[in-house]
Amino acid sequence: MELAPPSGSYKTDWEELTREQRCSRAWVEIDLDAIGENVAQIRTKLQPNTAVMAIVKADGYGHGAAYVAQAALRAGATWLGVATVWEGVELRQAGITAPILVLEAISDRDRVITAREHQLDLTVAFTKQAVALSNLFSSSERPLPIHLNIDTGMSRLGVDWTEAESCVRLLRCLSGLELKTIYSHLATADEPDTTMVHEQHRRFETVLHRLRAIGCDQPIHFSNSAGAIAFPELHYDMVRVGLALYGIAPAPHLADQITLRPAMSVRAKVTQLRTLPPGRGVSYGHRFISERETKLATVGIGYADGVPRLLSGRLAVAIRGQLAPQVGTITMDQLLVDVTELASVEVGDTVTLIGADGHQRLTAQQWAETIGSIPWEIVCGFRQRLPRLYHLASGLIEPTPGIQPTSGVEFGDGSSKTNEASDFKYGNGI
Repeated sequence: MELAPPSGSYKTDWEELTREQRCSRAWVEIDLDAIGENVAQIRTKLQPNTAVMAIVKADGYGHGAAYVAQAALRAGATWLGVATVWEGVELRQAGITAPILVLEAISDRDRVITAREHQLDLTVAFTKQAVALSNLFSSSERPLPIHLNIDTGMSRLGVDWTEAESCVRLLRCLSGLELKTIYSHLATADEPDTTMVHEQHRRFETVLHRLRAIGCDQPIHFSNSAGAIAFPELHYDMVRVGLALYGIAPAPHLADQITLRPAMSVRAKVTQLRTLPPGRGVSYGHRFISERETKLATVGIGYADGVPRLLSGRLAVAIRGQLAPQVGTITMDQLLVDVTELASVEVGDTVTLIGADGHQRLTAQQWAETIGSIPWEIVCGFRQRLPRLYHLASGLIEPTPGIQPTSGVEFGDGSSKTNEASDFKYGNGI
């Protein structure tokens, strides 16, 4: 039996919903001014001629790639980095024209052609890939821009550092390709033990010495957020900044070396209040039993939205500037909070899970430490069913229906910002 599509309209038009309706249960707030401030703070760590590549993969670490990209470019970043071709395409469809580097290694024809059509630069990570790309573009009037990834210790992606010189010699023999930059990636820059950082630096310098000897002088980039903050000798021509862009230090021991402002807040609404007698079980498995008369608030957010179930009974939230413990098992769409000690709570009150409420500061780092994770995983985990609200000092930016804006982000003064695609730009060449 063939299924027929439903008759009539069965989808609610996002544009027809008020902001209050969209955020009736839970939402994510993104402070775009914080993104700009974080770029500015990072740039204070750099030499004037060191550029910033803003890493906006994974939908801008869950913050919204196009909005973050525009804010970062406005603040002085000159390049964008994404993981996949499709992430780069989405930025182009959003009207962003700044140079974009795809960090994954691809060689299949369809994705390569798509990247070329959208003016995306590609990473080369192994020689067979380079040959495949050359075969596709050997007769092209315009060479394909490529960036050589050299593995100096990550053991994930890239040409082994001992083979880098031979790879560059091969690239020189291949037609249809233009080598734009050479880069590597730090494996342990966010760890207190810096031994491997220095070893990777030694290996990379060995490679660069050999490449300079054969006349290879392409721009170099090596540092991630931790490297940009803690290792000025590793800045080279550009740094690739991910987590710090979003206002989170890549490690607790680096937090006092730079002033960052978290851009993401996660909030939800109290949807019901009830008073339980002593001895009443709460949520699945009854892992919390009330020991006294307990005032309980149901909050409209759960693990399907990105609140890890592992936080059950280990999470604090803020309501009206006061902390309250989450109790019982976190469920798919809701969680429960003991508000007995709070002076006043009403249905409809805003609950802050991550972000600021009065003097309270709740962070993704705290969540990560509680469950043995990392803040990257926390912020990337908030699902798209949570609407995003984008703020500037001048006011709220209404999200465009779909995943991205269409011709640049409008800023509060009515202006917009895009960066033209170009050759490699140094930090003072904005």
